[in-house]
Amino acid sequence: MLTKLEALVLGIIQGLTEFLPISSTGHLYLGRNLFGLQEAGLLLDTMLHLGTLLAVLVFYKNEFIYIIKKPFSKLTFLLIIGTIPAVLIGLTFKDYFDEISKTGVTIGWEFLITGIFLWFADSAKNGYKKMDQISYKDAFIIGAFQAAAIFPAISRSGMTIVAALWRKLDRETAAYFSFLLSTPAIAGAVVLQSFDLFEGKGETISLSALLVGIVSSAIFGYIAVKWMVGFLKKHSLKPFAIYVWILGFAILFFQLTGKF
Repeated sequence: MLTKLEALVLGIIQGLTEFLPISSTGHLYLGRNLFGLQEAGLLLDTMLHLGTLLAVLVFYKNEFIYIIKKPFSKLTFLLIIGTIPAVLIGLTFKDYFDEISKTGVTIGWEFLITGIFLWFADSAKNGYKKMDQISYKDAFIIGAFQAAAIFPAISRSGMTIVAALWRKLDRETAAYFSFLLSTPAIAGAVVLQSFDLFEGKGETISLSALLVGIVSSAIFGYIAVKWMVGFLKKHSLKPFAIYVWILGFAILFFQLTGKF
């Protein structure tokens, strides 16, 4: 049974790692294993993602109010076009990715791959594009990188920030658009997981523990979004690359020694 303390810790992990470029799914897998909650997956993941969805909706409330008022604006179509690759990949290979997410057999390698992309992101110099200069081609390419994050330990925020920097968005706008584009993806994940819950695939978790998880995920998700947008203005992604490399090599070592 999931305790309130475990829900609090997992909510903090989800909130921070959804928007720091280090993979929330990979960290949640590690967190659940740490607490011996390997089978607590679907309902817990859905609720924790709901928390981070609330965080980005609050952070981007002005943008979504604008979209509601002007549903055929360029911003609306940028989000739609940027979401198409993830939808196509996610629906086509859903069962396959669900299986590898449960086993965690590839997450060590995926953390290492994430680190490679983060390390070389700083090679993209002289980004100048602001939000109003993002093209539909930019949105689609950034969305294609987001689709790669369907692998459990490939960071969605990391991949989209890297792609945005390579498409010459300035550093602040790269983070800003990356997190804005995450909103349909997170919402889609919540909806798909909810369908599975309605089919009886979920597990029993106390309401109080779920509420603790949702609230902590939302609070720390909001903190992470706000901090990361400011951080990327002046700082490199290389510290995150080093972190996920250390984590990836540690996981591979423990897998080889049979301790993970």
